[in-house]
Amino acid sequence: MQTGAAGVPDVPPTDLAAFSACQLLKAYRLGDASPVEAMRAVLDRAAAWEPALGALYLTDPEGALAAASVSEARWRRGETVGPLDGVPVTIKDLIATRGQPVPIGTAAADMTPAAADAPPAARVREAGGIIFAKTTMPDYGMLSSGLSSFHPLGRNPWDLARTPGGSSGGAGAAAAACIGPLHVGTDIGGSVRLPANWCGIFALKPSFGRIPIDPPYPGRVAGPMTRTVADAALLMEVLSHPDARDHMSLPPQEIAWSDLAFDPRGKRIGLMMEAGCGLSVDPEIASAVQAAAGKFAAAGAIVEPVPPFLTHDLLDRVDLFWRVRFCLQIALLPPERRARILPFIREWAEQSAGASGDAVYGGFDAMMQIRERGNRALQGYDFWLSPVAPVAAFAAELPCPTNDPRRPFEHIAFTVPFNMTEQPAASVPCGFTEAGLPISLQIIGHRFDDPGVLHASAWFERALGPLREWPVRG
Repeated sequence: MQTGAAGVPDVPPTDLAAFSACQLLKAYRLGDASPVEAMRAVLDRAAAWEPALGALYLTDPEGALAAASVSEARWRRGETVGPLDGVPVTIKDLIATRGQPVPIGTAAADMTPAAADAPPAARVREAGGIIFAKTTMPDYGMLSSGLSSFHPLGRNPWDLARTPGGSSGGAGAAAAACIGPLHVGTDIGGSVRLPANWCGIFALKPSFGRIPIDPPYPGRVAGPMTRTVADAALLMEVLSHPDARDHMSLPPQEIAWSDLAFDPRGKRIGLMMEAGCGLSVDPEIASAVQAAAGKFAAAGAIVEPVPPFLTHDLLDRVDLFWRVRFCLQIALLPPERRARILPFIREWAEQSAGASGDAVYGGFDAMMQIRERGNRALQGYDFWLSPVAPVAAFAAELPCPTNDPRRPFEHIAFTVPFNMTEQPAASVPCGFTEAGLPISLQIIGHRFDDPGVLHASAWFERALGPLREWPVRG
C-alpha cells in the first residue's frame, strides 16, 4: 500500500472522502478534483455511516453542495477566498453557527437559533471552508462519551460497540470514519484529546487563548481534530485569527503553522507514565507509549522519566468546583427542562448541593495550584510525553469508565492538568490494542509553544509510519 502523510495510510486517488485537506487543495489546484466532487463523496460517506455512528447533527447536503458549487466556480476563475476554499468541515454542536440552534448535547436546551457564528465557525467560513454538518456531544460537554439526552448514542467507527469518547466525540468519530478531513472540537478537560485517542486521529489542545472562542471560560479551548498533523496545522492557521468577542484570547501572532520541520536531537523530553491519581494505565497502553518515547530517544532526544504533579485531592477539588458551577447553572432552568438532563450528569452536579464557600474556593485554588505545579514541572524540558488515557475505548452505553457519578473523572488525570496549566498538548496515534482499538501518545509543550508541539507531533507521525487503513462501513 502506498503511503501519504506518515503514520496514516494513503488513500486511493478516487476516494475523495478520505483525502486530507492538503490533498484536496492540491487536487483542486491541479484540476484533478472539484469541491463538488469532494462534497458529494463526503456526504455519501456520511450516509453510509449514519445513523449507526451517531456522529452528525444538522447535516445540510443541499446547502453544502450549493456552497461547493460556488467554491468550484472560484477555483476555475483562480479567485479563491482563503486557505480552506471548498474543503468540507464539521463544527461541534456547542460552537454556535448562524441561524441554527445550539443544543449543547442536551434535551434541556433552549433551541433558539444562534444570531451569529461563534469565532471558530466564522473563521472557517471566511477561509472558504464549507460547514456541512455539526457534530454530536454529551449533555453540556460533561462526559467523555457519546451518551446524550438529545443526540443519538455516539459510537466508535473502529468498533461500534465502543464509545468514541467525548465530549467532542462526534468529531472524533467523523474524522476516523473519513467523513471529511477537518473537524473543530472543544476541550476543557480532555475533550478533543480523549476522542482523538479512542478514535485514532490527531488532535491539538492549543494554549489557552490561542483560538478565540465565545463564550470564553478558564481552561476551555477550541482545537483541530484531523487525520494528519499537516491538516491540523492548516486549520490552526485559520482558527487562530483574532476575534474581539474573546476577552481572554492571546494577542495575534504571526506563526508559520505549516512549517513542520523538527529535529529531536538534543531535545530534553520527560516521560510521565503515571498520572498521580485515577485509573491505572493498562499494560498495552503503557507498552505503546513507552515504544513511542523510544523513537524519540533513538533519534537523539534525551528521554527520562518524570513524576506526576497531579494528586487525587487536587482533582477532587476541581471536580467539586465544576459540580457547583453546573449545579447553579441548571438550577436556573424551569423544572420541566431540568428533568430532561441526562440523569447521570444531573446526579453528578446535585451531589454538590450544600457545599461550603470554603470548599468552592478550594476548588478554584486547586486549579491555580495545578497551573503552578505543571508549569514548574516542565522547566528543564522541551516537551513531556504521556498516555492520553489510561484505558482503551469502553462500552458505548457508559457515561465514563467507572460508570459512577461520584468518581466520574478517574480517566482524565493525564489530560485535565494541561487545561489548568494552559499548555498545548496533542494526541497522536501510536498503536492499537490486541482488540484493534487505537492508542495515542500525548505530547505536551511549554505554554504558547503550540508550533513546537505540532512540529514534534509531525516528526513522530513520520517516524511511526503507516498504522492501519481507516475503518470502512461494511
